[in-house]
Amino acid sequence: MSVAAGLAAVAAARAWIGTPYVHQGSVRGAGADCLGLVRGIWRELYGTDPEPMPAYTPDWGEVGGTELILGGAGRYLLPAQDEQPGDVLVFRMRAGAIAKHLGILAEIGAEARFIHAYDRHGVVDSPLSAPWRARIAGRFRFPPL
Repeated sequence: MSVAAGLAAVAAARAWIGTPYVHQGSVRGAGADCLGLVRGIWRELYGTDPEPMPAYTPDWGEVGGTELILGGAGRYLLPAQDEQPGDVLVFRMRAGAIAKHLGILAEIGAEARFIHAYDRHGVVDSPLSAPWRARIAGRFRFPPL
């Protein structure tokens, strides 16, 4: 576990709040989607994207197909069982759909919150409510700095 990487990820994510939503965007202040937010934080922590991003659809409810987000997270991030600030949360927006949404866990406990980007809202800080928790398909950590 890298506490420093988690705290750095939360600080970086907070700096992205207010960035407008732009599908496939990944530039703080200019535009990002949920994957772009995580990619941008990765670049801030480690310097470059870990791999080129293929084109992807904005549809959160896509059914079937390959678990590209979970696969990518598994290649570059560390699996996590417990909750720590800075965790990358991967969400499945409905049963049977592929995982298509990501966020950064900012606060844990009874007042848990996460930072994520979505259409018409941009990058925001949201409560990690029971409905969001029920959609978590994976939890990962950034590697040590």
